[in-house]
Amino acid sequence: MALDTSTAAAAAPPEPDAAAAVRPLLPEGAAEELDARYAPYARRDAYGVMGRGPLSASQAARLALAAAVLLPLRLVAGALVLLAYYAVCRACTLFVEVGGAAAEEGGARRPRLVGWRRDAVLRAGCALSRAMLFVFGFYWIRETDRRVPNAGDVHREQSKELERAGAIVSNHVSYVDILYHMSASFPSFVAKESVSRLPLIGLISNCLRCIFVQRESKASDSKGVSGAVTERVLEVCRDKTSPMMLLFPEGTTTNGDYLLPFKTGAFLAGAPVQPVILRYPYRRFSPAWDSMDGARHVFLLLCQFVNYMEVVRLPVYYPSEQEKADPKLYASNVRKLISMEGNLILSNLGLADKRVYHASLNGNSPPGALHQKDD
Repeated sequence: MALDTSTAAAAAPPEPDAAAAVRPLLPEGAAEELDARYAPYARRDAYGVMGRGPLSASQAARLALAAAVLLPLRLVAGALVLLAYYAVCRACTLFVEVGGAAAEEGGARRPRLVGWRRDAVLRAGCALSRAMLFVFGFYWIRETDRRVPNAGDVHREQSKELERAGAIVSNHVSYVDILYHMSASFPSFVAKESVSRLPLIGLISNCLRCIFVQRESKASDSKGVSGAVTERVLEVCRDKTSPMMLLFPEGTTTNGDYLLPFKTGAFLAGAPVQPVILRYPYRRFSPAWDSMDGARHVFLLLCQFVNYMEVVRLPVYYPSEQEKADPKLYASNVRKLISMEGNLILSNLGLADKRVYHASLNGNSPPGALHQKDD
């Protein structure tokens, strides 16, 4: 288990012509140095950096065939699944009271779903999320469940009655992560505030009781966001009918081989968490969303006939009194556990470094510029 990406070995360098075609503004030899320095975000699949690497004639023909036949079918099927769930959410929110100011989190006004309405949204959400994964080519998902804790792993005072986990904490590799978690446990999660205003998705995210934040806003109250997350996590521990929070403590996606530093928001409540590890084995195209624009990534994902996913559910992590008093220690220990169990390389990079890497790929800044970390 490596502790820093600065010593991680870089993948085999691409052909000079390929690197020049994808990153024409980088000096000679800078491409390999860039990928080694920002290893958690470097793509190593058949499509190369930013998904624009050169393809052989057979690969190009296969991609063209998939784009002509498979892509339209999946787009239509995906739209039908989304519309079906929107219809369920719309029907279940008719004549339902909308939460007032006291119930607002992140500025969102959301319907209060209870009883059969909540059950319908939950069951339909799980089933249709799995259907969407099938549409995306994830026909089989290999799941390993290690959620039964050993007696020695649980503190004596908690052995009589195990407290419910308040949040799912998972490594973050792709937007597909959210679909899997929705199909498995249908949690609520933190999302950009703009998501609440999107057609179709906005209503669905409100039914999920998402916490909306403005990450790019300098004026946003990060302490308020942390407070809302902490309050929700504690609510989940008290109320078994409340959906668990899904939190990605890394704050951004990687290529799936690394684990970035954890933010403490998921651990401030001192409540137990459910660690989950996601991996995406691949042959040609990696579902990891690292250094590629969204439209191209969705295109290539839908053009791949079969996609693979592996999931490991670890036992609920019950923090010690010391960890409850020190969220940074709690976050660090859970991170080390996920890294060890998932064979992930620990990295000290963060979102700021990812932005520098993306800018360098596009020739907007020199590869040696800025070594800033997240706050």
